[in-house]
Amino acid sequence: GDRYPVWIGREEMEQAMLARVLAVTSVGLSWAIVWSLLSQELKPFSTPAILRTLDAGRLDPVIGRDDDIDRIICILCRRTKNCAALVGPAGVGKTAIVEGLARRIAAGTVPEALVGARVAELDVGAMVAGTHWRGMFEQRLKDAIKKAEDSAGKLILFIDEMHMIVGAGDHRGGTGDAANILKPALARGRIRCIGATTTEEYRKYIQRDAALERRFQRVDVDEPTVQATVAILQG
Repeated sequence: GDRYPVWIGREEMEQAMLARVLAVTSVGLSWAIVWSLLSQELKPFSTPAILRTLDAGRLDPVIGRDDDIDRIICILCRRTKNCAALVGPAGVGKTAIVEGLARRIAAGTVPEALVGARVAELDVGAMVAGTHWRGMFEQRLKDAIKKAEDSAGKLILFIDEMHMIVGAGDHRGGTGDAANILKPALARGRIRCIGATTTEEYRKYIQRDAALERRFQRVDVDEPTVQATVAILQG
């Protein structure tokens, strides 16, 4: 089990770690050495960058996906069930659609509800990384959700490989996986979210969780047309 099964916050962690370091060091060691040892102990508790804002200025133009982007915009502007799940084969262009949305927002060619919004990718892998202590994963995800809620819809979460949220963090001794932590926020309609996954992974993970599936409007992403493919290749 966990060495320290219940911690409330970073301050308590620091106190426990300091006691641990002092227990194995002599009084003659300088505080510089003690602090160095303490810093090493605290490395797992540093918060990684789990939200990465898409920089529209660095994104390439998206060709042949205007209809898909329009549909995503319509979903995001709903009062309820305002989250979309992009479902399609790997490499079909799901992420490109989200990037196209980010470019539209930056250009101001979106409805009033999305003016001034930004799209931020939620890195599930970074959330799980280094969560050796009970409650750390949950806190990281809740912090990200709170940022989205506090933005009044102006921070749109993008979860690539959204099937990964099913089961993510559940083995860390916490209160549930990412999907279960995310569901209440999605149900309240206070955050806008876009997920992306393959058809197979959607069937295998998302469809099996009826409560999670209900929170997202599925958008099937097809292969680009021949004309669009030629235009993409021509740049």
